[in-house]
Formats: sequence, C-alpha cells, structure tokens
Amino acid sequence: MKEFFAFVRKEFLHIFRDRKTLLVLVGLPTVLIVLFGFAISTEIRNVNIGLLSLDDDISVLRLMDKLDRSEYFTYVGRFDSENAVNEAMRRGEIDAALVFPAGFVPAMYGPEGAEVSVLVDATNPNNASMEVMYLSQIIYGYFGEDMQAAAMSAGHSGGGGRITPNLRMLYNPQLKSSYNFVPGIMGLILLLICALMTSVSIVREKETGSMEVLLVSPIKPINIVLAKMIPYFVISCAILVNILLLTIFVLKVPVEGSFFWMILISLIYIILSLGIGMFVSSIVRTQITATLLCGMIFLVPVMMFSGMLYPIESMPVALQWFAQVIPAKWFIEAIRKIMIEGVPVRYVTTEILIMVGLAVLFFTAAVVKFKDRLD
Repeated sequence: MKEFFAFVRKEFLHIFRDRKTLLVLVGLPTVLIVLFGFAISTEIRNVNIGLLSLDDDISVLRLMDKLDRSEYFTYVGRFDSENAVNEAMRRGEIDAALVFPAGFVPAMYGPEGAEVSVLVDATNPNNASMEVMYLSQIIYGYFGEDMQAAAMSAGHSGGGGRITPNLRMLYNPQLKSSYNFVPGIMGLILLLICALMTSVSIVREKETGSMEVLLVSPIKPINIVLAKMIPYFVISCAILVNILLLTIFVLKVPVEGSFFWMILISLIYIILSLGIGMFVSSIVRTQITATLLCGMIFLVPVMMFSGMLYPIESMPVALQWFAQVIPAKWFIEAIRKIMIEGVPVRYVTTEILIMVGLAVLFFTAAVVKFKDRLD
C-alpha cells in the first residue's frame, strides 16, 4: 500500500512540475467555455413532431400529413393532453408539437381568427428557431390557401379569417446559445484533458526509461494504471468545478435538474475518459503517436458526431449509427436533459448505463494490454 501511494505522489509531482501542462489544464477549459458560448446556425432535418388536437378535423390531419411528407419533419403521433406532450418531449420522442384548440377551423374563418400553439424544445436554440420558422411558414401557407379559397367562394377578394400564432420555447425561452454549447463543451474539455493527458503517461515512462523501475517493483499492473489515473481524476474534478462556476456565474446557464446527478454523471464520464486515455497509452510507443491518436480518433469525432455542433438526426443513416459509439454523445445528451430540461434521473438511465459499460470496457482493455515486460 505504501508503494502505491508513493507512486501516486510521484505522478502528482510530475504534473505540477510541468508548467506547460498546468497552463493547458487550467487555461484551456476557460478559453473554450467562453469561445463556445456563442451560437452556430445549422440546418435541421427529420424533426420529430407531435399533435395535440381536441377535434378530429380533417384539415388539421391533412396538415400533419403534409408535414410528415416534408424533408424537415416526421409526424410521430397524436397526444391527448399537454402533459402527455411534455412527457414525450422529456423522453426525447418529439422535438416539437402543434396544439390546436377545440373549434379551431370554424374560429379560423371568423372575425376573431384562431390561435395555434407551437411547442418547441429550445434546449438547442439554433434548432428551435429553425423549427419555429419552418413550422410557421408551413402553417400559414397551408391554412392561408384554405382561407383564400373560402373567401373566393364567398365572393370576397380580400380573404377571410386569420390565425394568431402562439409560440412557446420550452426549457430555453430566451434562445441563449450557451444552453446548447455548455453540455457539448463540457464533454469536449473533459475528454481532451482526461484522455489526451493520460494517454502520454505510460508512454512517457517508456521513452524516459523509467518503465524499467516500475517493472521491477512489486506493484501490480492494475495498481500502476490506477495510480496514474488518480492524479488526473483529481485534476479533472477541479476542472469540472471550474467549468460549472463559469457556466453558472459567467454564462448564466441555470441547473434546472438535480445537481447531484449532474455531478455523478460527470464523474462517470471523467472515469470513462481516463480509461480511454489509459488504453491508448498501453498500446502505443511514443507520446506523439498517443497525442495524434487521441486527437484524430477521439477529439474530432466528438466535435462532429456527438451532437455538440450538428444535430445527429440530420446526418446520413450510416453516420447516425457511427455516432452511437461516440462516448461524448451519451454524456452530452444526459447533461442536456439534467441541466437544461430538469428531467428526473430515470430519463437518462440509458445514457448512464452505456457510459458505465464503456468505462468498464476501456479499463479492462487497458489492464489487459498493459505489458509487464519491456519489448
């Protein structure tokens, strides 16, 4: 046990003596959080949409069929109450919903007009604004044709009736871009720090020749892996605190859900990222190779296929399947649901279980691949 703690202390000293590494560990998260607090507009496709209509009006049903046939929306189904719509949105079944009150069509042709509500999940403000714009254009175009035809049949050239929009942005009513990018940048930073920094730890021992000392010591391979992981785990926890402080007090992003579960999910993701880094360090020979491997194979896919910048639903099917193996995807989805939507933990059990399974997989592979002798 003394040897183990001495090894942990040695790893801490290695980190604190490297000022460049400390600068990266402290400065990089702050810079990225500030830079990615701004919106990047992207096109949306395949948005799941639901319907809440108190009448069985054929015009409304034809509208939903028109939406379903477009390249932007997929009609999921009809709901009987606004609570059911909200629950479906929390579960991720729908991204938007149209709410038609009783007597909508007759009121639409009356002097007061009619009101249709558009409910949109605004945790991603870019997607939400695009969805509202597309839905508004389709609704006005569709019912505008009906009202124009009714006016012409009645002998009025100016049209008849009107529709009053009632748009509601759920979870992010002010459409702040930081609500979307904070979970994504958290996943990027933690993976960058944990995987990239730990990936060079064992390789550095091989390059400097200190691996020989480790191999003749009584410490088992699994203890060496854990001892190298602990310092980076502590530093990653400090970075997580720094990110949350910047998020809450600088970017003004509230934590709507359980703070405890948000921290626990983040810790699971940190452990998973450390396992990825340790696995890489166990299979490569040089620090440059380890850095490039993490940068090209793990870092770039996180930005492109995790939902951080681009909606996964708009990608080709093959890339959507590829996105399922990106660990950051599950972390970002879970944090968005907990932090922004404020959902109970039962809505993110799938994401948690997948991250735990991946963590076990990578740590097992790291220990198995660790060589107990020099090549």
